[in-house]
Amino acid sequence: MMKKSEVILIPSPGAGHLVSFLQLARRLVEWDDRFSVTILLIKLPFDPPKSASDEEASAASIRYITLPDVEPPPIELFTENWEKYVSDLIKSHLSGVRDVIHNFLSSSSAALAGVIVDLFCTPFIDLANELGIPSYLFYTSSAALCGYMLYLPSQFDQLGRGIKESDPDSIIPSFKNPYPSKLTPPFMLQEGGYMAFLEHGRRFPGAKGILINTFAELEPYALGSLRGGETPPVYPIGPILDLRGEAHGRLKALSPDKHDRIMGWLNRQPESSVVFLCFGSAGSMLAPQMREVAAGLHRSGVRFLWAVRKPPPKLGRPTDYTVDELKEMLPAEFTALLEEGTGMICGWAPQTEVLAHDAVGGFVSHCGWNSILESLWFGRPIVTWPMYAEQRCNAFQLVKEMESAVAVELSLDYHKDGGRIVGAEELERAIRWLMDEGDELRKRTKEVADLSRRALMKGGSSFISFGSFVKDISGVGGGVDEENIGNV
Repeated sequence: MMKKSEVILIPSPGAGHLVSFLQLARRLVEWDDRFSVTILLIKLPFDPPKSASDEEASAASIRYITLPDVEPPPIELFTENWEKYVSDLIKSHLSGVRDVIHNFLSSSSAALAGVIVDLFCTPFIDLANELGIPSYLFYTSSAALCGYMLYLPSQFDQLGRGIKESDPDSIIPSFKNPYPSKLTPPFMLQEGGYMAFLEHGRRFPGAKGILINTFAELEPYALGSLRGGETPPVYPIGPILDLRGEAHGRLKALSPDKHDRIMGWLNRQPESSVVFLCFGSAGSMLAPQMREVAAGLHRSGVRFLWAVRKPPPKLGRPTDYTVDELKEMLPAEFTALLEEGTGMICGWAPQTEVLAHDAVGGFVSHCGWNSILESLWFGRPIVTWPMYAEQRCNAFQLVKEMESAVAVELSLDYHKDGGRIVGAEELERAIRWLMDEGDELRKRTKEVADLSRRALMKGGSSFISFGSFVKDISGVGGGVDEENIGNV
């Protein structure tokens, strides 16, 4: 019989990562009430101070501890390579995490069952192993990308250097098809970002297990490639979703009036008639690209809800455009569509609520992994428009890798800082195809939605996988029951 046990979760900064970890914490305590969870928060130095209400958890058995501030890396690195900046910042918190663990071990009667870390937090795998505490990696993106990171050390040994866009396509075990070097995440084309992720990939095998926010039926090939060798047991436990919209709440980005205006407009639209455009918490557009989007939407003749934000200054988060700014930059024939109610522009949007609405027939997305899982959960086909981070990889998976095609290719190689502008004709063509000829695509996406829900039900692949993980971390068994997991 398992006694009371504590699990420490360490996400990297960023609403998407934190919310995924909170959902994981909830799933643990709901699975077995003998678990309690502590989530360690790492702040970015320019984030606004948090009030006590920001760190309230919805369950008494989940608590937050904000780690003490440390000397951050040079601020110039943040704008040059965010992934390298965050990796260096997190490494600076080693002593703070050590103190939290020591304080727990010296003061709590509960057993410390393990530490679960984010992909940027791999230095804490070494720390946990040093202290004799089981460590697990929670990979919040795809199994294919997890496999990519596990492959990086081998690739580096072969090349003797980082990746160049001009390199030949790569044979990566977690991808069925050769992976185009031109789709390498932009931060990995810089030495600092590449070396940071190379070090993270080298530490992955030091974990006792790897949890991945995916499900067996979505990525059978990638998950199969992760079995065996030096890779620890892999637990596909997804989809783990922010269905309550807590990312929006934590960023305090949407007032009740704006929320009601958006949802009220959707309520007046016919079923499956609206294309929803939304590009993530860091997504933003300048005037030249916005004018092309406006022209594409106007020419498509499709009803639309377009969530667009203004790029931030050197530091900080995107902000909403004012009504006057939008009128100044967008053509009169487009703003007429807004006035007559054919379309709507907003800043931040309650993405999960919008995707759940029957009026939505398709989703033009930046292809963040959380957004992909949410879109599939609600059965909404995707038009791929990657913007930043690893999103090129995700778009490639949707269009080229997944057996049940659920996406229309608008772009695979776009990057918001790359200087390219997606033209009105490109967007019009993709939207028209999706909304006018995409019935078969919608049918396949609905089938994937059903699979994603079944995976979490009792007896489903992710339900079984999560149970295997719980047995392992609680010390009453372990290892993935491959026969029950659907031959992933």
